[in-house]
Amino acid sequence: QVQLVDSGGGLVQAGDSLRLSCVASGRTSSIHRMGWFRQAPGQERDFVAAVGPNTYYADSVKGRFTISRDNAKNTMYLQMNSLKPEDTAVYYCAACQWRGLTRYYQETDYDYWGQGTRVTVSS
Repeated sequence: QVQLVDSGGGLVQAGDSLRLSCVASGRTSSIHRMGWFRQAPGQERDFVAAVGPNTYYADSVKGRFTISRDNAKNTMYLQMNSLKPEDTAVYYCAACQWRGLTRYYQETDYDYWGQGTRVTVSS
């Protein structure tokens, strides 16, 4: 089992930056890929970014968000720059074990989830 704790959300203004963190514990050696999803009010949970073995981004965040992973600290980050009001959502980190899948953008591609951290961007 893997446990994920995400943090770093907050209330910011448009154009500001935030860095989200996701700390993994438990059987971290089994993690193949980690990712971030977000869910805006009344919306479905959408893919944001993933890392492992390459990095992947949703078109809506490409060029503004950067995902990274520090294996020594069992931590994944999402650096969010040039935030927009439409980035407002609860952000969830996720992790999956190796399944032989290359797909990375659906919720069902992941086995473990954090509790979510809220990001609010005011205009």
